[in-house]
Amino acid sequence: MAVLKVEHLYKKFRKKAAVLDLSFEVEEGEVFGLVGPNGSGKSTTIGMILGLIAPTRGRIELLGKNVRTDLISVSHQVGTTRENPGFYPYLSGRDNLAFFSRIRSNGVEGSIDDALKIVNLYSRAEDKVGTYSQGMKQRLQIAGAILHDPDFFILDEPTNGLDPLGIREVRKLILKLKEEGKTILLASHLLSEVEQLCDRIAIIKAGRLLTCGKITELLQGKSLEDFYVGIVSENGETGWC
Repeated sequence: MAVLKVEHLYKKFRKKAAVLDLSFEVEEGEVFGLVGPNGSGKSTTIGMILGLIAPTRGRIELLGKNVRTDLISVSHQVGTTRENPGFYPYLSGRDNLAFFSRIRSNGVEGSIDDALKIVNLYSRAEDKVGTYSQGMKQRLQIAGAILHDPDFFILDEPTNGLDPLGIREVRKLILKLKEEGKTILLASHLLSEVEQLCDRIAIIKAGRLLTCGKITELLQGKSLEDFYVGIVSENGETGWC
């Protein structure tokens, strides 16, 4: 069953087209990778899925609901991280999570402690976020994403700013979420992580879908890096996934 359906999605900013006739689906229980060069339209696509950017045309169905008409009910069922974390620097890590928990109206202090422990920030919970490194802010984002136990996650560059140990911890967490039956859309520029984590991928360039499918079927013995460089360096055919 498809948890997310993106159908013939377009987005134009004035005269510039950011996304052009993009279609793909994310199936229940899989880790789906969305990859592409800088400026390929990944962030714009994620923004439209989350209801933060209005599409020029096209349809997005998330958890069986139209994002444009049922955004509020859908948003409470999705855990997200963004490439640039947005926290209040003068509040502690715990207070930031408590604030966002109250917005959702379904978080409790106990779940905040659990989330902080999972991302190894419990010992820094009372420190102001302004004192956190970029990697710590990324981990705090993940804590916020898992706080209300959603079934679907959109993780936009979740390892941004992390050292190799932090990247490994995030990888283990993503695999743990998958084992629990969660569905994950992962946007990342780290192709080695995508190759290890994802069941299927979509590669986009200049807002168009170049290819989409199971990693094992696409690569056929190649590394994802070699496959990616080869297809992105060509014009590629657009298509449906």
